[in-house]
Amino acid sequence: MAISAVVCGLDCMAGAAAADESPVDKYRPAPVVQALVRQYCLDCHGSSDPAAELDLESTSSESLAAHIDIWEGVVRKLRARQMPPRDTVRPDEATYASVLHSLEGTLDRVASEHPQPGRTNTFRRLTRAEYRNAIRDLLALEIDVSMLLPGDESSHGFDNITVGKLSPTLLNRYISAAERISRLAIGGTQNSPSGKTIRLRPDITQEDRVEGLPIGTRGGGLISYTFPQDGEYEIQIRLARDRNEHVEGLHEPHELELLLDLRRVQRFTVKPPRGKATNSDYGGKPTHENVDRHLKARISATAGPHEIGFTFLKNPASLLETKRQPLNVHFNMYRHPRLGPAVYQVSIIGPFSPSGAGNSPSRQRIFTCEPTRVEEEDACARKIISTLLRRACRRPIDEADLARPLALYRAARAEGTFEDGIEMALSSVLVHPEFLFRVERDPDDIAPQTAHRISDIELASRLSFFLWSSIPDDELLDLAEQGRLSDPGVLRRQTRRMLADRRSQSLVHNFAGQWLYLRNLDATTPDARLFPDFDDNLRQAFRQETELFFTSIMREDRSVLDLLKANYTYLNERLARHYDIPHVYGSRFRRVSLDENSRRGGLLRHGSILTVTSYATRTSLVIRGAWILENLLGTPPPPPPANVPALEDNTVASNQSVRARLAQHRADPNCAGCHDVIDPVGFSLENFDAVGRWRNFDEGSPVNAAGGLPDGSRFTGVAGLEQALLDRPQIFVGTMSEKLLTYALGRGLEPTDAPAIREVVRAAQDDDFRFSSLILGIVQSTPFQMRTSL
Repeated sequence: MAISAVVCGLDCMAGAAAADESPVDKYRPAPVVQALVRQYCLDCHGSSDPAAELDLESTSSESLAAHIDIWEGVVRKLRARQMPPRDTVRPDEATYASVLHSLEGTLDRVASEHPQPGRTNTFRRLTRAEYRNAIRDLLALEIDVSMLLPGDESSHGFDNITVGKLSPTLLNRYISAAERISRLAIGGTQNSPSGKTIRLRPDITQEDRVEGLPIGTRGGGLISYTFPQDGEYEIQIRLARDRNEHVEGLHEPHELELLLDLRRVQRFTVKPPRGKATNSDYGGKPTHENVDRHLKARISATAGPHEIGFTFLKNPASLLETKRQPLNVHFNMYRHPRLGPAVYQVSIIGPFSPSGAGNSPSRQRIFTCEPTRVEEEDACARKIISTLLRRACRRPIDEADLARPLALYRAARAEGTFEDGIEMALSSVLVHPEFLFRVERDPDDIAPQTAHRISDIELASRLSFFLWSSIPDDELLDLAEQGRLSDPGVLRRQTRRMLADRRSQSLVHNFAGQWLYLRNLDATTPDARLFPDFDDNLRQAFRQETELFFTSIMREDRSVLDLLKANYTYLNERLARHYDIPHVYGSRFRRVSLDENSRRGGLLRHGSILTVTSYATRTSLVIRGAWILENLLGTPPPPPPANVPALEDNTVASNQSVRARLAQHRADPNCAGCHDVIDPVGFSLENFDAVGRWRNFDEGSPVNAAGGLPDGSRFTGVAGLEQALLDRPQIFVGTMSEKLLTYALGRGLEPTDAPAIREVVRAAQDDDFRFSSLILGIVQSTPFQMRTSL
């Protein structure tokens, strides 16, 4: 049994805790309590040695500070009501509150007197998402970073933690990326036309309109593409085929349109195949081999970002397309064949006959001056490079910083044009160590293990990468250089300004996407035999619902408790059908109000979370329960013991409910300790199947959604779980604050960070737990503004 109590009989402490003194002062621990603390250390640390050095008779700051990990562990277990054990006499809520108030107050005073802000790595490489955003904000250029750099490993729930190293292979990728990005941003000349192929996911149903494309169309796609130069480009479309290489769904002629920035540039007719292949593209009979060879067009485009659309016109005369179908999915010829042809991929090749670099947004951002005479070039180059280097390195620069990029500029200029020189200098900026890495240095004259405030320049980077996952803008950097950013009033105003900026959407994609496991959706594919109505359209609808919902909490500055229980969500027709919500039509997502009896609302009712916490064949009480314990309650279960067998059935066929099958784990003493905590939480979500649909029966038996939390509370269903979480909101808000602080600092939290989290929660509670109050609390916290020296 895991014992985490300094006091096993907390009920006997009620009188002492009511006084305005530390419970440790009033309750002098008996030898049995020393044994309990030793057992707590054994359970949590694998050794009782920490307790051997703990003087429970002393309440001095030095004693508490020396064993902060033990005392904070006790606080966490008390707050989660996981101590005393449930099979012992437990105190009432008033006693719990009194003891926690006193103990936390003592620990917070220690933290105030002896701040321990922790330490992030001196060098932290930009994550792939941060690199993409930094290029966007530095050069006004959107890039497909997945084609340039590998993904980042996740630790402590986020991918910005273990990013300290730069291997030779990765360095080569950065050098190659810098060269390609510089050429694209400047619009440099190419030796020959280049190409890119965009392939659509094979499990996309293409029978309805794609959001953003004209009404009256179906299928296809809308992609963003940056043309490197003014010129002509060839676009070729290929249609989807089955495993027999037959074009799917092509039973009658179809019209296919190619659009550039939503303007039609070409219309094609796709005819059903007749006979065998000929040597001509389309001069003879159309066959499965050549039926789409004519789907290519040469178009003129200006340099810069454009939207390329490709879509079929809906055929109202087609019975197959207009009659109601039993399933929403059509992408597999064997289970749910396509009703009409679908696009497989689009290739873009060019430029042919380029006519210049044009006036793209990236060139407007880079060329802050344009020399008209040769003698003006050097001064103009210095201005351009200085501006780029200051923004890229996120600090003031000097002559030493300019020496190398200016030398590279001059070398390239000597052999080419002014723009060739700027392109070479830009490449060097993009591989500068202080662009690729976030650098935080200790002051030269500081003693080891000393807490100190970070500089305003470092604070600017912390703030921008926290809220924007990108570099500071000029306003933020100017304030940092002036030494004004650390002023509390200025910092608050800048934080609110940055939250209101569109770039704060990175909190949705990067923070929420990882905290809520939305990034796992792309790798989630439910079993097609059991869930034939699942396709990528539904997968992306799941993601968009949760992202729009989180965005509404952030943009409207609502209470973060609304994440748990809300009377609205975001739906399109595809998702509304899945949820069995009527009167929602079309591909556009819109806010939908829900009544009190709705089965939808907060995060725990979202198909995204319910799907990523399930197996391909069934729900998983363990995964769902562990997800809630870790991400909503902040008490992750320990890893399972070695050699514990999995459930015998993780397959399609089974005659038992999941509840019955998990009973075998709880019957095993080696498993019961964890499963008694995890399983009841997961049981409460059993009314939702593995793709988030509501159900009342499982394997022919009524669903039993009776569940509970580790604090001993019992309830039924998701509504009961939500209410149990809302009854003690500080736990959820504290857990969300821990996740935010982990993400903001780029390191795992330590027990010494707990007082800062409590301060964030207390301040947020006074503001109805509004989203902005959590963000401001994180930014104003000691761990965010300070650092411990080596």
